[in-house]
Amino acid sequence: MVIKVFLASSSGSTAIKKKQQDVVGFLEALKVDYTQLDIACNEENRMWMRQNVPVDKKPTNGIPLPPQIFNEDSYCGDYDTFFDAKEDNSVYAFLGLPPPPGSKEAEQAAKVLGVENGTPAEEPKADGSVDASAEVPVEERNGDAHGEEEQAADEEEVEGEGEGGEEEDVADEETAGDEALAEEEEEAVEETDEQANAQEEDEQEEADEDREEEELRQLEDEEAEVQEDEEEEEEEEEEEDMEETQEEEAE
Repeated sequence: MVIKVFLASSSGSTAIKKKQQDVVGFLEALKVDYTQLDIACNEENRMWMRQNVPVDKKPTNGIPLPPQIFNEDSYCGDYDTFFDAKEDNSVYAFLGLPPPPGSKEAEQAAKVLGVENGTPAEEPKADGSVDASAEVPVEERNGDAHGEEEQAADEEEVEGEGEGGEEEDVADEETAGDEALAEEEEEAVEETDEQANAQEEDEQEEADEDREEEELRQLEDEEAEVQEDEEEEEEEEEEEDMEETQEEEAE
């Protein structure tokens, strides 16, 4: 299964660029295999995306905007639904992928599955009695155990303790691995948030620079207008002087 992310490489919208980078950065942080499909430079990609977004998921104008996410040909959602899944720790379910063992999403799925399945209660027999063999110890059902059986049971208990210790070690190792994976997932989320914050700061700096450039251009235009007015006044004064001179010469 391949995750397809439809993007616009040459979008003039800062908001769209930010959303696209957020989706791509989070998928890379989770190490999810995906393919970027550009709708700005490829007409086939643009038409395929528009045709395969469900009608009820399209905006009122009928034209879906990037980013749009698919699992093969199955529609996953847009940025808003992706963001909601990210907040709910259900990105893998959103993408239609099985969550990796040890992740928060896998733990949540296991809990939900356990609640849905539950532990079936012991059903009574047709005559209304309950199978007592599940509650009565083996010794009481079969009578006193023989010495050899007791000795064998003791040996099995010792072996069981040894196996139990090994199982505990394995469980500890699995728990440590799950914790490491959970920490890695949290670091991925933090890294994505840091990237988003850094991008917002860069955008703010660019906006400030654009505003300063605009103010500088306005100041230059005002100075140029003042200079033009001064030059016009000088020309008018020169013309008046010439006219006076000509009149004096004529007299």
